[in-house]
This record gives sequence, C-alpha cells and structure tokens, in this order.
Amino acid sequence: MSETATAPLLATRSLVKRFGSQVVLADVTLEVPRGRVLAIIGKSGTGKSVLLKCLAGVLPHDGGEVLFEGRPLGANAPEASGAESLAAFRRRCSYLFQGNALLDSLTAWENVALPLEQATLLPKAEIRLRVSEALHRLELETDATRYPSQMSGGMQKRLALARALVTRPEIVLFDEPTAGLDPLRRNAVFALIAHAQREFGFTAVVVTHDLPEALASCDHLALLDQGRIRFSGTPAEFAATPDPVVASFRDSPAALARDIAALRAGAALPADLG
Repeated sequence: MSETATAPLLATRSLVKRFGSQVVLADVTLEVPRGRVLAIIGKSGTGKSVLLKCLAGVLPHDGGEVLFEGRPLGANAPEASGAESLAAFRRRCSYLFQGNALLDSLTAWENVALPLEQATLLPKAEIRLRVSEALHRLELETDATRYPSQMSGGMQKRLALARALVTRPEIVLFDEPTAGLDPLRRNAVFALIAHAQREFGFTAVVVTHDLPEALASCDHLALLDQGRIRFSGTPAEFAATPDPVVASFRDSPAALARDIAALRAGAALPADLG
C-alpha cells in the first residue's frame, strides 16, 4: 500500500483559533484517518464546531496548520499557493450544516442539484444523472418533487446528505447532525452516516455530543478538552484508557447513577451543583 493511501487525508498541527482575547483552540494536533469516520467529542463550549469550521476553511485559524494530503491549506499557509489549495480542497469536501440548510423554495431534486449547478461546469445530462443517483441511494427518488417543508425530519436529513454527496466528495464534515433529535432518530442518523460512508467511500468527521452513538458507529474518536486534543484513538482504546479526563467523560452515565442513588439516600448535591 502506498504512503499516500495510508497517510491521513486531513490533519492539523498546533492549530490555534482566537476570538479577541478568548483562546478557543490552543494547540490542536489531529489526524483524520483516510476512509474512516472520526467523531470529535467533548463538553459543550469546548470549540468542537469551531474546529470543524477551521478544518473546512470557513473560519481562518490564527496559528498552526491545517493540512490536506500533507499540504497546508488557507491564506496563512506558508506556500504562496495556499489560497488556491483551499479552493481545490473545497471542491473535494462537503459540509453538512447542523440545521440542514435546505432551501424551502426548492424541491428536493432542485436542492440536490444546486451545488452542481453553482460550482461545476457539468452538462445538464450529467447533473440529472448524478442527482437521480444520489436521491436513489438515499431512498428519496419518489420524493424528488416534494419541498423540504413537506418532508419529515429524517427525510430532510437524508436530503441534506444527498446534497452533500452529489458532488462525490472525498471528505464530508458533519456539524452536530443529531442536534435536537430524540434517541431513535439519533440512532437512525448515525446508521445513515455509517451506511453512506460504506456506500460512497468518503472520509467523515462528525462533531457530536452523542457519545454512545459515536462509540457504536465511528471508527475513531477525538476528545477536545481545554483547546487541545486530550485523546485520539479507536472506540476500544477510548474504553480502555485510564486518562482521568477521558474517564470522567466516558463514565458520566455511571457517575450520574451513583449521584442519584446518593441523593435518594439523603446526600447533599454535588459541589458543582450546590
């Protein structure tokens, strides 16, 4: 197997992102394995979505590097071609927004066709073929003429994914794809991502709060804590690591059960809630 095939598709080195005096990402070094699903987890407010936006080039970073296939991206890359490299990366990447970002004035077919019409020079026949294929693979071909407002939440999620995949990206970035969903729908979305990744073969980065679902469906996990990657590895390695920060995050359901049992026995509230 070639070095290119085994090297991480996307990576960061000592990435820094500030908003004024607030340092959100202090020193993030991360590798995204090629052809795998990586979940970025962590507490609320730790900068997971900020990291994803920096990976996508939506937000400029203030220090360090974002690398695609080993080459720095963005205007602050050392090469003069950084901006051109970022443009090329964006053509090979899709970003699935937290709220789906579907256009209610367009039908399902038109929503999926939009990125091809706006960002490519493909002939109309090829666009029709690709849109039909994407809708078929995500079981939406009979809903092509419906508008997003006429679809269920799960169908809208599938439609947003069809639109993200119609450009045949090499990497797809998911920003909280299960935000606001009940447990059954969360399971369905993670199953959809895993199925689509096997079907299309892309590399995926998923920002999520949903640890059990991420452990069950993702190949790798990275825990962001205090602006740094505290852990990066497989679900089995995550389950086995003795790191106290990882353990507190991993074992929080068991800790909650112990706290509830103690409260029912008459104990005082935990110090961080009292």
